[in-house]
Amino acid sequence: MKKDLIIVLDFGSQYSNLIAKRIRDIGVYTLLYSYNLLSIKDILSKKPKGIILSGGPFSVYKKNSPKISKEILEINIPLLGICYGMQLISFLLGGVIHQSNIKEYGKALLKIKCKKNPLFSGIPKDRHTTVWMSHFDEIKKIPNEFDVIGSTSSCTFAAIAHKKKDIYAVQFHPEVNNTEYGNSILKNFIDKICKCDRNWKLNNIIQIIISDIKNKVSNNKVILGFSGGLDSFVTAFLIHKAIGKRLHCIFVDTGLFFVKEKNTIFSFFHKMNISIKEINAENKFLSKLNGISNPEIKRKIIGKEFINLFEEESKKIKNVKFLAQGTIYSDVIESSNNSNEKLSNSIKSHHNVGGLPKYMKLKIIEPLKMLFKDEVRKIGKLLKIPNDILYQYPFPGPGYSIRIIGKINKKKINILKKAENILLQELINYNYYNFISQAFIILLPIKSVGVMGDKRSYQYTAVLRSVNTEDFMTATFSNLSYDFLEKISSRIINEVDGINRMLYDISSKPPSTIEWE
Repeated sequence: MKKDLIIVLDFGSQYSNLIAKRIRDIGVYTLLYSYNLLSIKDILSKKPKGIILSGGPFSVYKKNSPKISKEILEINIPLLGICYGMQLISFLLGGVIHQSNIKEYGKALLKIKCKKNPLFSGIPKDRHTTVWMSHFDEIKKIPNEFDVIGSTSSCTFAAIAHKKKDIYAVQFHPEVNNTEYGNSILKNFIDKICKCDRNWKLNNIIQIIISDIKNKVSNNKVILGFSGGLDSFVTAFLIHKAIGKRLHCIFVDTGLFFVKEKNTIFSFFHKMNISIKEINAENKFLSKLNGISNPEIKRKIIGKEFINLFEEESKKIKNVKFLAQGTIYSDVIESSNNSNEKLSNSIKSHHNVGGLPKYMKLKIIEPLKMLFKDEVRKIGKLLKIPNDILYQYPFPGPGYSIRIIGKINKKKINILKKAENILLQELINYNYYNFISQAFIILLPIKSVGVMGDKRSYQYTAVLRSVNTEDFMTATFSNLSYDFLEKISSRIINEVDGINRMLYDISSKPPSTIEWE
C-alpha cells in the first residue's frame, strides 16, 4: 500500500524528531532529514505531501547559520515553518528579523487573528490559547505575501500564512504537549492542507525494528546492558524476538541504583526464557567516582566502566559482536549525537551516548534511539510487558551519581535511598504515583543549620522534583497538594538522618531539564 509522506527538515532543534513523532502518531509516514542532505530534486523525487521546517538554536543573520534554497518556497508543496523555520521563511522572502529585548521561553498566550484559516480550524477564536515558546529572535516585519493569523502579548507575528500559497509558519512549538491545541494544528496541516491519508501504524515500526536487528546481527550474539527500566525491558524483548537465545542480558549492580523488586524482574526474565546475569560492581564504581563532582566526568567514568565490564563479559561468550542499549531519543538529543556538526548543541552527555569510550570494540545496537518514552511504552504494551514495568518511573543510567550533586559516597547514597523510599511510599498512599510521570529526590552539597530535639543540627538540603510529561522532551512541575508536600518534608526530615531541610522544584522543561545533572 502506498504511504503518503511528510518530510521534516531539521535545523538543529531539540524537538525535530518530536515533530516527526507527532505526525507518525497522527498516522502519516514521516522522514526526518538534516536541512542540507536533500536537494530540491531529491525532495521532489520522494513525492512528499508536505514539508515542515523545524526550529533551531540559530539566528538567520549569522554567517554560518543553516539555510536552504528559496526554491523550496516555489515547488507547490505545502510548507509549515516552526520557530527558526518561520524566521527562515520570512528571511528568504525579504522579512526583517531582530533579536528581541524580551526572550520567550515557555508558556505564552496566543490570540488567533483570523476568522477562517485551515491551520487553526476548530481552535477557539474567542479566547487566548496556551502555546510553548522558545526563541530569542523575532520577526519585526513579515514579507508582503503574508498575513498575520496569530499573536501573543510580546510577539506580534506569532503565526503567519501566505496569501495565495499553502505556506504557513508559527513562532511557537505545536509539537510539544504544552501547546494546548498543538496536535490540532499539526492535524490541520496534515489533513486539511496536505490532504494526507492516515495509514502509518506503530505495529509497522515493531516489524521494521525486528527486521533491522536480524539483518544487522546476522548469526552473531548480542550483550544487552540491562538496567531494570522500561527502555531496557522493551529493547530486550525486541532483540529476543529477532535473535532468540543469542541475546545475553547483563545487569550491573553499581550501587547507584534504586531497583524495586529486583527478584521479580529476574524471575520474569527467566519465565520469558531470556538469559540474564547479575554482576556486583559496587566497590569498583564507587572507587572510580571517589572525589569526582563534575557531572560530565561522572557520566564518562560510568560509561567507560560499563563498557569495560561488557567487553570483559563478551570474551566469555563465543561470537558476541554487539552491545545493545535501551537508548531513547531524549537521551540522544540531550547529548546532541548529531551527525551534522553544524547543528550540534550539547546539553549534557548521557553515560550511554556521550559517555561511551572511543576504544570500545563491540558494535552498538540501539533499537529505540529514534523513539520517545510514550512510543516505547506503547510498543511495550503491544509486546505484553506487565503494567508495573510499563508505568514505573524512569531512572537514569548513572543512577544516584547525578542525583547527588557534587562528590558522592556510600553515606550520601544511603541517605538518598531512604528519602526516595519514603517518597515512593507516600506517592502510593496519596494515590499520586499513577498520575505523575516522574518523581525523585536530589541531594544538594549544601548544609544548613536546623534544630532537632532542642539541639543544633547541620545537615544536607534535599529537593523534591516531580514532573508531568508525555514524551520527556518538555515537562511541567506537578501540582502537588500542600498536605502531601508537608508529609514528605516531615517524614524525610524526621526519619532520614542527614537531611534537615526540604525544597520543592517548580521549574519546567525548558528552560530546565528534568534531572539536575
